[in-house]
Amino acid sequence: MDVTASDATTRISLQALIRLQADARALKLPSARPARARQAGLQHSSQRGRGMAFAEVRLYQPGDDIRSIDWRVTARRQAPHTKLYEEERERPVLLICDLGPTLFFASTGAFKQVRCAQLAAILAWLALSAGDQVGGIVFNGNTLTVQRPARRKKSVLRLLDTLASQQRSHIDSFASETTLDTALAEARRVAHTGSRIFVISDFLGISKNTTSLLGALARHNSVSALRVVDPLEQELPQSGRFAIAGADGPVWFDASNSSFQQAWREKITRHETALEDCFRLSGVGATDVSTREAPAVSLKSILGPGGRIG
Repeated sequence: MDVTASDATTRISLQALIRLQADARALKLPSARPARARQAGLQHSSQRGRGMAFAEVRLYQPGDDIRSIDWRVTARRQAPHTKLYEEERERPVLLICDLGPTLFFASTGAFKQVRCAQLAAILAWLALSAGDQVGGIVFNGNTLTVQRPARRKKSVLRLLDTLASQQRSHIDSFASETTLDTALAEARRVAHTGSRIFVISDFLGISKNTTSLLGALARHNSVSALRVVDPLEQELPQSGRFAIAGADGPVWFDASNSSFQQAWREKITRHETALEDCFRLSGVGATDVSTREAPAVSLKSILGPGGRIG
């Protein structure tokens, strides 16, 4: 894709990221049919809360719900005990967003940096509407910005502003001061135990340390990887000459050259194998998101019912 293409496909504005709040609302579908039962305790609320978390077991007291009796503890101690629950507290959601040099590219749809920013924006709006704290780590090869999770709309808007401002507007030298590994190491310092973490990247810059860094995050948090991919990175055309913009100008390749095709396939296979091993060994679930597909469509198949990001 020519880097002089329309701004809507190469770079996304803060205003456009703010408007994605509508996409987040659309993902939070209401219940198809309201509950009709009138008996107490049988009607489901149309509002989703954070749920109830186990707190402790204590001796049964008159008035306790008998359905909460812990029969194992009761049998062991020979006295009725009941389970107590408390409402779950708001959960930190941390969005790690890669806007590095390799993301300034696409052969179809929108540039990978645009898709990364859009995915992060929709997830941020979803988390805020669920009552979660929202924070992020945004890096682009030159700059790394850390925003600690907070439960405020102002916090989401600040994150979206960072996503908008750190996107590239042109090809420059491929700086590598801030890499995926740098961001993951920073996330270990920022993330509280039990956080929900999304790593949004093309994962072309993985290293021998990426697996251990992801694994360390996943040991105490729920971590998902959203890999933004372009069709041209998966399979070259069978024939024709093509140009890809580079730091020093266009780079031409001949897809009809069988040796070039073979070398490309081998390179892709090595990277795919290394990435699969990285996700498997670190215990991180990964989902591919194509540049040709609208991010809300991609997230619809990833998120739980009602747009939950749990």
